[in-house]
Amino acid sequence: MTTVRSSAQSDQLRERALRLTPGGVHSNVRLASPKVFFARGKGAWIWDIDGNDYVDYLLGQGPNFLGHAPDDITSAVTDAVANGMVFGAQHPLEVEAGERFLDVLGWADQVRFGVSGTESVQGALRLARAVTGRDRFVRFEGHYHGWLDNVLLSVEDHRAVPASAGQLASHLDDSILLPWNDPDALAATLAARSGEIAAVIMEPIMFNTGAVLPRPGYLETVRELCDRYGIVLIFDEVIAGFRIGPQGASGLVGVTPDLATYGKAVAGGWPVSALAGRADLMARFGDGSVNHSGTFNSSVMAAAAVAATMRRLTDDPPYDRIREHGLALMEGLTEAGRRHGLPLRVQGLPMAFHVSLGEDPEPFQDFAGLQRRDLVGYAELARRFADHGVWVAGRGIWYVSAAHGPAELDETLRRVDAALAAR
Repeated sequence: MTTVRSSAQSDQLRERALRLTPGGVHSNVRLASPKVFFARGKGAWIWDIDGNDYVDYLLGQGPNFLGHAPDDITSAVTDAVANGMVFGAQHPLEVEAGERFLDVLGWADQVRFGVSGTESVQGALRLARAVTGRDRFVRFEGHYHGWLDNVLLSVEDHRAVPASAGQLASHLDDSILLPWNDPDALAATLAARSGEIAAVIMEPIMFNTGAVLPRPGYLETVRELCDRYGIVLIFDEVIAGFRIGPQGASGLVGVTPDLATYGKAVAGGWPVSALAGRADLMARFGDGSVNHSGTFNSSVMAAAAVAATMRRLTDDPPYDRIREHGLALMEGLTEAGRRHGLPLRVQGLPMAFHVSLGEDPEPFQDFAGLQRRDLVGYAELARRFADHGVWVAGRGIWYVSAAHGPAELDETLRRVDAALAAR
């Protein structure tokens, strides 16, 4: 690895992509990323088409929890897909996938598989409206629930406003936006407006804009308030689920939702999401009164990937290894910032943590605290990390996979040190 990295082939592909595709990318999330084209990935490493290597802590925005191209998952999918891909009907693998998923998860009665976290969130909100007969839902500043009009938003003076041109502001009218980690704000809102609120939806750990844990007792209070007012509690665990433990955030914090959505870590890198929950709620899908559809739901590939991933999490749990690597990496990054006189702040869990720039040494506790950090400066630093062979998200989240080990830790910290020295 050298710090002078060739980009000739990526530059050429970039020119072609710009002629074909708006912004040269197929997801706006990638507009601000370094303009690198990748050829392959294996384990904790990715290689671009110019031959440069990177230790990967973006992991495809999270899905490669077991590392890139894990042999057992790819073999399971390859074997299964040889017999067909999509039948428009049921097949045995989807039953096995569902059984294994629910066995590992522990708390839920039933599951429906989908393709993206965004669509599973929509299914959960529709179901909550159906069972309560109410229209509105409470959500929280800094939490992300997908890119559709009724959930995508920006925050201005604690108000929900559209985050995109062409987004209908009226579609946000059903959202009641509150600060997270503030039990008094939620209690007051539910006391005044419970008759119109179908659901409270949240990331039980705020990973999307930071890695913020709930304050002690907060989720217990949310659970009690939802029970008191007959409101459906939805955990959006698209990031947290199966990443921070086999039972996800609900297992870590000890609070059980009514419904929860999953994705990213559920299928070893394959595009699969899930909506799981109580049988009495999920039954509304089964009797046909609430629609949940999708051509590619529980495809052969998806079911094989889920079943194989759940098998791995049961037979060879990676969590202790990931925890060890993540803790050492968090400590190493903090020390590197100190050594180079940079206010590098690290917080969160070893499986997924957040790095930011700011003079305040204390972890931020909510979305407002994140906004006081130097987010632009960190995004610039993330690009410098990429120039030195460490691939991370510009928004600060670092994901650790089962494939990261001692060699990757040593090489990452060496490259980080070189990046900081070159500022």
